[in-house]
Amino acid sequence: MSKPTPISGFPEWTTSQRMIEQFVLDRIRHTFELYGFAPLETRSVEPLDQLLRKGETSKEVYLLRRLQADADGPAGDDALGLHFDLTVPFARYVLENAGKLQFPFRRYQIQKVWRGERPQEGRYREFLQADIDIVDRDTLPAHYEAEMPLVIGDALRSLPIPPVLIQVNNRKICEGFYRGIGLTDPEAALRAVDKLDKIGPAKVADLLAETAGASAAQADACLALAGISAPDASFADAVHALGVRDPLLDEGVAELVAVVETAAAHAPGLCVADLRIARGLDYYTGTVYETQLVGYERFGSICSGGRYDNLASAGSVSYPGVGISIGVTRLLGLLFGAEALSISRSVPTCVLVAVGAEEERAASNAVAEALRSRGVPTEVSPTAAKFGKQIRYAERRGIPYVWFPGGEGHQVKDIRSGEQVDAVADRWSPPPADLTPVVG
Repeated sequence: MSKPTPISGFPEWTTSQRMIEQFVLDRIRHTFELYGFAPLETRSVEPLDQLLRKGETSKEVYLLRRLQADADGPAGDDALGLHFDLTVPFARYVLENAGKLQFPFRRYQIQKVWRGERPQEGRYREFLQADIDIVDRDTLPAHYEAEMPLVIGDALRSLPIPPVLIQVNNRKICEGFYRGIGLTDPEAALRAVDKLDKIGPAKVADLLAETAGASAAQADACLALAGISAPDASFADAVHALGVRDPLLDEGVAELVAVVETAAAHAPGLCVADLRIARGLDYYTGTVYETQLVGYERFGSICSGGRYDNLASAGSVSYPGVGISIGVTRLLGLLFGAEALSISRSVPTCVLVAVGAEEERAASNAVAEALRSRGVPTEVSPTAAKFGKQIRYAERRGIPYVWFPGGEGHQVKDIRSGEQVDAVADRWSPPPADLTPVVG
């Protein structure tokens, strides 16, 4: 077999990086559960008509088909695609299981998703997301929109990563403002403004004219709104100073004030009201979130989401929700690329039990079993080489302790300091800091 060619956009971490990833996931999962979110996993595929019904996603969806499928392509129940986020499958799950769920339903979901994007640093075609959502029946109180940044702030602050800043806006502000200045297609205007960071204000103004029918004055007003940013509720005064009046605008301002003030009381500096944040997907209807990793802003958001009222409905019953998603692979890929994360050893093993001779391996195995039974990650030396070689084997892998069985007593050596002491397998324990690898 010839040497395989890597496939771009499908990351495969090293074992050390994978241990860091698992550490990150454990911390995130712990925080989600502290806030009462229950775990859920949905299938990887959804019908194409469901994947394509909301937002500009058609060019990102991977089609799933059998090798021997009909030349005309899949149809009906066979027209399946890999999910591109976890919100659409979650909405479908809620509709299918509404009769069994207790509302408001709080769930977290940590799964891979797939998008047919152009791979680049921090952007992948296969990646891991960690989502939380709260869904209710018919109505969802706005205070849940203020809760989302608190959960994400706690989750990300529990990790050994740079600080984060959560940018928040409310789609009602934008839509009410656009309506107040006379634009008839607010969704087109939102999609144009969402590209502000990518293409700049001049091109956004052209796009507003082309897709939303905006005049030059209306485009200037949209850009003025998008230019408002504040770490506190003072953003509301700046919005009102623009002189536009609309009931939906006022409702959105009040909701965003509550989000910003709640976040400031929980963790000062965590959130900033930033009215250029729009989120391109059409299903968002209220507060929207994007999260910048300080020092890595040029790569865009590592965590985003928002309020949605119309994504899930059955007849006259609707299931409004709010959710936010951490791009775990995106976050880790950026930090791995900058060599900003490390782990104290490349294996979970804390103790290597030496083997004096192959006929004594059973005794070494017994020591390892005794240590493992007490929660100490342990492996037995692969060979009965000279003890010096067995110690070097442990050094190469970062294993801190080597255990030497003996007929008259056992000893354990900290190979970093050289200290060697008598030990008994059913009583000895390493210092807590050495028990598992440390991420930093």
